[in-house]
Amino acid sequence: MLDPSSLYEVREDVAKEMVGQHPVLIVQLDGFIDAGQAGRLLRRHLLQHLENQVLVEFDHDQLHDYRSRRPMMDYDGDHWASFRSRGLRIHRLTDDSGEVFLLLSGPEPDVQWERACAAVIELIERFNVRLVVSMTGIPGAVPHTRPVALNAHATDPDLVRDEQAWFGKAEVQASFSAMLEYRLGELGHTAVGFEAFVPHYLTQAAFPQASLSLGIRISRTTGLVIGFGPLEEAAGSTMAEIAEEVAGSAEAQEMVGQLEQQYDSLRADRGGLGFPPSVADELGRVPSADEIGAAFERFLAEQTDDNQDHDEDPGD
Repeated sequence: MLDPSSLYEVREDVAKEMVGQHPVLIVQLDGFIDAGQAGRLLRRHLLQHLENQVLVEFDHDQLHDYRSRRPMMDYDGDHWASFRSRGLRIHRLTDDSGEVFLLLSGPEPDVQWERACAAVIELIERFNVRLVVSMTGIPGAVPHTRPVALNAHATDPDLVRDEQAWFGKAEVQASFSAMLEYRLGELGHTAVGFEAFVPHYLTQAAFPQASLSLGIRISRTTGLVIGFGPLEEAAGSTMAEIAEEVAGSAEAQEMVGQLEQQYDSLRADRGGLGFPPSVADELGRVPSADEIGAAFERFLAEQTDDNQDHDEDPGD
């Protein structure tokens, strides 16, 4: 393996402020599953509303496949006006109580996963990171009218002992975040990951309810003090828009009603305390396109244009 430390550059002036800290590192990477933009919206919220500085800059050229995920450019009449390419970075942030934490965000590496993972672990050890937390959204057969369910996993079983188990054994495609958690566990570091279940008919639209649930759960796990007012407002606005659209579609009403009955009956079987592992396959099942409903699907697809994050993170 090539030297992992040559993949990144640390801003030493910012690093000086990390002396004596034992921060949490939150990981949110684009490129794998992020239904409802759950992780992306939470990342954007953190960078927009908390004091932050870039601490580490990764060498984008060594990790990115430009032909697989082409950056955006602006053309202005007779010339190219700009080139926009987001890179992998670690930000230093300060929560509302003054506690410092870190955020690794940007495009998931396309290549050199083991080397990039080793580089991140070097930085975790250098900055005495006490806990690594990953987050994303995954599609599920759940209604938008019920509380967002979360799946959880960790290198230390005690961190998720009280969480509902959603999945048994399965072979799935890897993500860089998942591999990082696995490698951290091998080395004795503590890491935990959360996935918010997003209604399958909302996977291509922004669903801030899922982001809010992730944020609250991460705050509870880490002790970070973060205000979520703007996300709460966005969630309320989104719910109103969805309710209006559903009211105008009998097919959508029927679909949501069926999901509500399934959700409620499963909770009733558990006395309202959560779902048994045996129902994971049912709630995790993504219905076919015929079940979703063409009219509702068109509406949701239209919402993506207003919520896509094509540019750089705020504060970069």
